[in-house]
Amino acid sequence: MHPVQRSSLRLGLRELTVEDVAAVFAIYGSPEATEHLSFEPRTRHEVEQIVARSVASATTEPRTEYVLAVTERDTGELIGFGRLALDPHQPRAATFGFALRPQAWGVGYGLESVRLLLALGFEELGLHRVWGARSPLNKASAKTMTAAGMIEEGTIREHVFKAGRWRDSVVHAILDREWAVESGQLASLHQDE
Repeated sequence: MHPVQRSSLRLGLRELTVEDVAAVFAIYGSPEATEHLSFEPRTRHEVEQIVARSVASATTEPRTEYVLAVTERDTGELIGFGRLALDPHQPRAATFGFALRPQAWGVGYGLESVRLLLALGFEELGLHRVWGARSPLNKASAKTMTAAGMIEEGTIREHVFKAGRWRDSVVHAILDREWAVESGQLASLHQDE
């Protein structure tokens, strides 16, 4: 499926382009933004390569990875990105992740981004299960995934090597039937407004 375009009240998802390198670098190059991610801040050159690979993978058949820009609908400005990667070991399953630039934190954009990614996975890609992992110290991500209807499933011990030491990851997941309930509740809330 290409190109992907979805939107919510305040945000949009769209394909990454090579013009997005500076905006992605503002996230991936930031020690603050990458504090809880699984890697150290990236160089601009590394970000250029990541964006180029993401742009190229968007048109492969079959498509197995969706790396998408998260933009503010009013301005079109890239404030983050999200990723869904089909899991070759689980039928109709994908891993997901998201990151926002620090200036976009604290206003609900994380939850809106996660809901857009889940809607893409379940409503357009027909997935059965979507899961993601977070740093145990990332309480904001835990709150966001829980608010999106994801269930904390457990801990992968010493899953990530970062800053010279091993770190656990906490897994959250949601199933298609759980998403149907969650998205149905969201739809009824919007109808009441």
